[in-house]
Amino acid sequence: MTNREIETLLQSQREFYRTGNTIPTAFRIAQLKKLYAAIQKYEPEILRALTEDLGKGQYEGFMCETGLALTEISWLLRNTKRLSRRKTVPTPLAQFPSHSYTQAVPYGNTLIMSPWNYPFLLTVEPLADAIAAGNTAIIKPSAYSPATGAVIRTMLEECFPKEYVAVVTGGREENASLLAQKFDFIFFTGSQAVGKEVLRKAAEHLTPVVLELGGKSPCIVDADADIQLAARRIVFGKYLNCGQTCVAPDYILCHTSVRDAFVTEVVRQIKLQYGEKPLENPDYGRIINPRHFTRLCGLMDKKKTVHGGETDPDTCQIAPTVMVDVTPEDPVMGQEIFGPIMPVLTFEDFDTVLSDLKGKEKPLALYLFSYNWRHIRRVTKELSYGGGCINDVIIHLATSAMGFGGVGESGMGAYHGKDGFLAFSHTKSIVDKKTWFDLPMRYQPYTSKLFRKLLHMFLK
Repeated sequence: MTNREIETLLQSQREFYRTGNTIPTAFRIAQLKKLYAAIQKYEPEILRALTEDLGKGQYEGFMCETGLALTEISWLLRNTKRLSRRKTVPTPLAQFPSHSYTQAVPYGNTLIMSPWNYPFLLTVEPLADAIAAGNTAIIKPSAYSPATGAVIRTMLEECFPKEYVAVVTGGREENASLLAQKFDFIFFTGSQAVGKEVLRKAAEHLTPVVLELGGKSPCIVDADADIQLAARRIVFGKYLNCGQTCVAPDYILCHTSVRDAFVTEVVRQIKLQYGEKPLENPDYGRIINPRHFTRLCGLMDKKKTVHGGETDPDTCQIAPTVMVDVTPEDPVMGQEIFGPIMPVLTFEDFDTVLSDLKGKEKPLALYLFSYNWRHIRRVTKELSYGGGCINDVIIHLATSAMGFGGVGESGMGAYHGKDGFLAFSHTKSIVDKKTWFDLPMRYQPYTSKLFRKLLHMFLK
């Protein structure tokens, strides 16, 4: 779309929002039901598109994309009416007689920019939150996942009028045109580099944003961990979607006493889950494009690779790979991996691990496999990170009961469930003051000592 077409589209959404049609909860719920039905109708096309873009198998496509989107919409259908109601809060005695309450209201016209790694889920889930909160939305899918973007566009254009929900496809020019506009709220999921640019552009209009970014998410395997279970779950989370998951364990910090046993079990689990020849496994995905494939190949050190390392440039596939004896100076530790490469580092002192992590950028996720309750308490209380799991990986994002988001370098704001509704809402504070009585103590002249004492008492 041209810049002028984008301006016209946004203006039509502004005019539609001003009609107030998106405000009633009955309207919001009706639109969520439309979206739910549309996903069910287009699910075969969505799953085929995910296979075309990323090589995702049908089961993984449902488990990690359409199924989770339907779950979020179901939660919102049950809770939107409750979340939209005003909430009474206590009123200070000095404001007697009055009624104080908060009211969540939509931001208005919103922009949702989604990534390519989970191109359906990370588009539709924030869209559902935006609809539940009463906003209009312009969707910008990633240009790197064109097949999924095309299905999303067809589905949403059939489901909603463009002045309410619209899809803008394209690449950098369309991104730049959209970010030059004044939206009431921007939701972005993607890399730190692009997230910084989104924040810069939003600041020009003082537009609030939620940024869901990434980072190097550590996974600690303590000395007393259940090695077989840890390896099984880490292999699942690390190589899911061919490693292209923002909350995948980026690297392993393994206690030296269990390193060899852990690596042996990881290799065994890779063979169990992906077969002896993962590149021939129809359910094992591929890297999104040749550029990222080449980048990942450059991060692998053959001398430190104890399993995997096979690649196929024709299909952009990289086998599940394990590297040992990795140091912080190795190239694989210099950036977020975002691929099927598992570097294993070791530690001897848990206090040193925590101290080192406190000095690093705040990751989107952190995982700990341990039965040591002191270590668990210290990790959960002392370290700053978006979210995580104890004795598992990535599953903390698969619930509408908790917010999901980053902190510091890994993002700002959160969504899912109530947090998603509130992310797309502004919560107003309102005092409804009654007129049948008016306390005189706030008015001049301020001469009465009694009033001063009473006011001090009332304001406590």
